[in-house]
Amino acid sequence: MAKVYTEEVDIERVKVDIKSGEVDIESTKVDIRNKLLSFSDTISEKTINHTVEIFSKCGKENCFGRTIVEEITGLKPSRASKLIKLLVDSEVIVPVTGHGKGKYRFQ
Repeated sequence: MAKVYTEEVDIERVKVDIKSGEVDIESTKVDIRNKLLSFSDTISEKTINHTVEIFSKCGKENCFGRTIVEEITGLKPSRASKLIKLLVDSEVIVPVTGHGKGKYRFQ
């Protein structure tokens, strides 16, 4: 006869942990927006939205390059490169070593 193991889970605690994770993501999105606007007040809302979209897909842990930026945002290669340069210059993303040329991650 097979043994069946059961474990009680505090559902309310798990719900709170999930909600706090969502709050962290939202605060990071606000930080990205503020960092871009403090770098230059002429940055368009569309550029900010592209950046937040990239962050939503990649997070802080995953690295990405121009091709991934193109796929996520729908930008052409030259515009994706300009967006990456803007994000590096404004210190929103940093270059990553050891994953090939042209890879970045969010700070």
